[in-house]
Amino acid sequence: MKELFQADTIAVGLKAKNKEQVIDEMVALLNCAGTLRDAAAYKEAIYAREELSSTGIGFGIAIPHAKSSAVREARVAVGISADGIDYSGGSMDKVRLVFMIAVQATDNDLHLRTLASLSRRLIDPVFRNHLAVCEDPKAVLQLLRAV
Repeated sequence: MKELFQADTIAVGLKAKNKEQVIDEMVALLNCAGTLRDAAAYKEAIYAREELSSTGIGFGIAIPHAKSSAVREARVAVGISADGIDYSGGSMDKVRLVFMIAVQATDNDLHLRTLASLSRRLIDPVFRNHLAVCEDPKAVLQLLRAV
């Protein structure tokens, strides 16, 4: 899973204040890195997944994700917000860590393994706190790539 995380899809100073803004910001990260074939189609897939249930999972974390033919190569965009993002319309704590998983439509196994691996790591409050205070993408990569 280590190759899914790259510095060019990590933002340590998210500007977003709500779910729509953070989705825009994260999709832009993926698109600028060349990960997406069609940013608009991928964003549609993200919103279709959000319609099923919110990907705000608690503990200040959101994991928006979608499998789509609009994805050129699998990648996870990582966003950190110092101020927090109103991800669920005020019904939950603000989100500080966002992991947007982009995989091709046929990558069922990779999609599920990535979700499971991230979830296992993010259960640890020490790991979450270390991530939340990272000041640059290289520091985030070091944490995510540590065994």
